[in-house]
Amino acid sequence: MQEDQSIRIASSREEIARCYAVMHQLRPALASEEFVDRVILQQAEGYRLAFLEHDGAIVALAGFRAMNVLWSGKTMYVDDLVTDEAMRSRGFGERMIGWLIVRARAEGCKTFSLDSGTHRESAHAFYFRVGLRISDFHFQMPL
Repeated sequence: MQEDQSIRIASSREEIARCYAVMHQLRPALASEEFVDRVILQQAEGYRLAFLEHDGAIVALAGFRAMNVLWSGKTMYVDDLVTDEAMRSRGFGERMIGWLIVRARAEGCKTFSLDSGTHRESAHAFYFRVGLRISDFHFQMPL
């Protein structure tokens, strides 16, 4: 599989800002006035924000990073993955996952992973359909 050239990394403040409306569908607590600065802060830690445009509108996003972990070596971890609600079931999410996997392999990653909220059942069905499997439970507590 080759890399989808219609997917790009948001690198300018303007490109990042254009991603907010779709990201807000996944992260509703994220305030628009904080979004760009938070993405830029995370970029300093290796985070990248990829977007897919269709007919001049952003229709899918993925926030991701490559990192090394003891249990598997280098992995691509997807922090955020969302397709605009109005554009779902048109193949955009599958294109984004495919692009991420191609990129992970090109970057020498041994694994590909993401977490998904327990309430996102339709997303889980999609992840199973594209070949992802549940391997772990993620535990957290607010501090």
